[in-house]
Amino acid sequence: MKKVFCVGMLLFCAVLFCSGSSEAQDPAQLKFVAGPPGGTWFSLGGTISDIMTKGVIPTTSSTGGGVSNVVNIDRGKADLGLSAAVLGAPAQKGSTPFKTQLPNTMRLANLYKQYFYFVVRADFAEKYELKEMADVFEKKLPLRVAMLKPGTVSEFIVRQTFESYGVTYKDIKSWGGKVEFASYSDGSNLLADNHIDAFVFTVSSPASVILKIETQVDIQILPTDQKTLDTMNANLGTTTHIIPKGTYKCATEDIPVIGDYTVVLIRGDLSDDLVYNMTKTLLENKETLEQAVKALAEFNAKDAAADNAFSLHPGAAKYYKEVGAL
Repeated sequence: MKKVFCVGMLLFCAVLFCSGSSEAQDPAQLKFVAGPPGGTWFSLGGTISDIMTKGVIPTTSSTGGGVSNVVNIDRGKADLGLSAAVLGAPAQKGSTPFKTQLPNTMRLANLYKQYFYFVVRADFAEKYELKEMADVFEKKLPLRVAMLKPGTVSEFIVRQTFESYGVTYKDIKSWGGKVEFASYSDGSNLLADNHIDAFVFTVSSPASVILKIETQVDIQILPTDQKTLDTMNANLGTTTHIIPKGTYKCATEDIPVIGDYTVVLIRGDLSDDLVYNMTKTLLENKETLEQAVKALAEFNAKDAAADNAFSLHPGAAKYYKEVGAL
C-alpha cells in the first residue's frame, strides 16, 4: 500500500511539473529586435513594442538587423523582430546569408510591401534603348551602378537578382562598368550628378528617395521581366508588386517589379495563445502603426497572412482564419 502511495505521489508530482512547465513556457517579458538607430525599423520596433506592452505582454525594443534578427529569434536571444520575407527561403535551407537552418523563426505578420527599384538615368535608358531590366544584362552594358552596402537585405536582394541573370559584380566591371555601395541619400546624389547610371535598391512605396531624385534628374524605373520574376519567386519566395501608374512622374504606366515584405518574425516555441493575442492586437492597432510608417496605411489581415517562405506561426494562423484572411 505504501509502495502504491509513493508511486501515486511521484506520478502526481510529474504531472504537476509538466503542467507547470507548459504554463511557464512563455516568458514574462518579450524582447523585440528592430533595426539600426535612426532608421524606419528602429522607430517601428518601438511602436510595436509599445502596442504589445499595452495590449498583451511587456515588450522591450532594441537595435538589430534583417539578417541577425532571424538568427537571434531562432536561438532565443530575442522573441520577435523585423526582417524581410525574402530571407525565409535561405533560413529554411541554411543557405547564404545563413550558415545553418533556422526552423524556430516563424512569421507573425507581413507588415508592408517592399519594392525592387532599378532606377536608371533617362539619358542612359534612351542611349541603350532599355525597355526592361533584362536588357542591361543581355547587352552587357558598361553600367555604373550603386546599391546599398553589403549586409543589408536590400543589397542581398540586388545581388541575388543579378545572379539570376548569371551576372556578378565582377562581370559588370569586366564590361567596363563599376559597382559602388552607398546610402539612399548618397546614391541619389551620385545618380543626379551623373557619377552612376543606375541606383538599385528595395524600399517601400511611395519612396521619398525616388521623389527626391525626380527633382534632380530625369529617370526611368525599369520593369522586371516575367522570367526573372518567376526565377526569384522559385529561388527566394519573392512575389510581384506593381508600382501603379502615376506614383511617380516617370511612372507613365504600371511597372511590375520584384516584391518583398517587411515582416514581423516570432519564436516558434512561444505558445499559440500568446501569439494569437499578439497578432490580434497588432491588427487592431493599424492607426498607431500608420503613424510610425506611412506605408502601413495598406496594412490589412489578408496581406498580413499572405504566404511566403517563413512559416506562419499556428497562433497567428488561428487569428487569420477567424477573420477570413486564410
